[in-house]
Amino acid sequence: MKLPTGLLLLLTACTTPTQDSVVVTTQAPTVKLVTLDPGHFHAALVQKRMYPGVDSTVHVYAPAGDDVQQHLQRIERYNSGEEPTAWQEEVYTGPDYLERMLAEGAGNVVVLSGNNGRKTEYIQAAVDNGYHVLADKPMVIDPAEFKLLEQVLRKAEAKDLLVYDIMTERFEITTLLQRAFSQQPEVFGELLEGTVAEPAISKESVHHFSKLVSGQPLVRPAWFFDVQQQGEGIVDVATHLVDLVLWETFPDEPIDTAEVEVVSARRWATELSREQFAYVTRGDEFPDYLLAAVRENKLAVYANGEINFTVRGVHAKVSVVWNYEAPPGAADTHYSIMRGSRADLVIRQDAAQDYQPTLYVEPKEELSEAAMTKTVVRLHDRFPGLYFTPVPEGYEIVVPPELRTGHEDHFGQVTEQYLRYLRQGGMPEWERVNMLTKYWVTTRGYGLSR
Repeated sequence: MKLPTGLLLLLTACTTPTQDSVVVTTQAPTVKLVTLDPGHFHAALVQKRMYPGVDSTVHVYAPAGDDVQQHLQRIERYNSGEEPTAWQEEVYTGPDYLERMLAEGAGNVVVLSGNNGRKTEYIQAAVDNGYHVLADKPMVIDPAEFKLLEQVLRKAEAKDLLVYDIMTERFEITTLLQRAFSQQPEVFGELLEGTVAEPAISKESVHHFSKLVSGQPLVRPAWFFDVQQQGEGIVDVATHLVDLVLWETFPDEPIDTAEVEVVSARRWATELSREQFAYVTRGDEFPDYLLAAVRENKLAVYANGEINFTVRGVHAKVSVVWNYEAPPGAADTHYSIMRGSRADLVIRQDAAQDYQPTLYVEPKEELSEAAMTKTVVRLHDRFPGLYFTPVPEGYEIVVPPELRTGHEDHFGQVTEQYLRYLRQGGMPEWERVNMLTKYWVTTRGYGLSR
């Protein structure tokens, strides 16, 4: 991917201070963000921090309404917070917001996080008009549009445009550690092939409709509960889990769709009362487009799903569960297991862990503390301060506080990774190939679940 010389020099200067870089940092930033139709709080989280080489002025194009107003309010909270940002939002609202964005050409990177019903269309429009794209998951929710996504990604590559989706879960420390320990054969052994009944790698993500974001009760738009606009859980949150399976089982290797088989899938609904729906949306009634999903005064939201698939013969399972709200003191949770010939690597995030994700090494044969010490010391270059403690199941990996970052911070980390890829002139082959493969799995699973 070729970049304008000014952009390449500026991004390099941001991370490699040299005598020469002093000159180029005086130039105006040439990474200019455009936020299109922000209907999800993830759009704002991209701007929870500032980035060297990124213009502080962000152009926003959206239909008028609560979605864009809530987005702007979140940005303003970041601008006036404990670590204040300095974003300046130039806003256009109107029914022709997409056409206006394309006509004005105000930036060069489009940030997408909102109504997923038009996500693939937005990506296509951005690429057709020469924009790079940083998109929240999912990029596609309808199997009928998978081919369109495939064509758009190929066109982006041909036009030297970087299209990237926001995979925040790769930056969760216990997931990073699970991946790292799975590459330590003296502890983990080899990844088993597994079966449908006992997959070699399994991931379950539990989310909640009612939650706090940046310390504030999250108000969700009513369309979030319409699976035609948000997408079912099997094509939404499952995107993260499928991505992690590919990322952990065969690290940094491109996995083509021909190397993946979707074995089975299922879906089920979470029911919300009118009172629960009203609380999280601040709306009094179910809108007309949701009435077909209302039974006995409750809204059935098909936010839950499970996909069983294989990657090069290795069995995997991903599960997504949505509840109305978490128990007191709890939050969204993640469970994951990787089964090795010598030990299993298990992430738990329940009451016993104070709802903090925690990695356990559970040996299947003798694993001495000396062997664990040797492995952990070897990992200190990447994870300084890491240590372990014996527990009945084996060993608990103890993560020092400085290595832990929260979910909201992961959006900044993904954005920084995106900027690095811009600086490098493109992303690795495995990123490009696996991006499409994971959406092949989710959309194929969607079809089988029905």
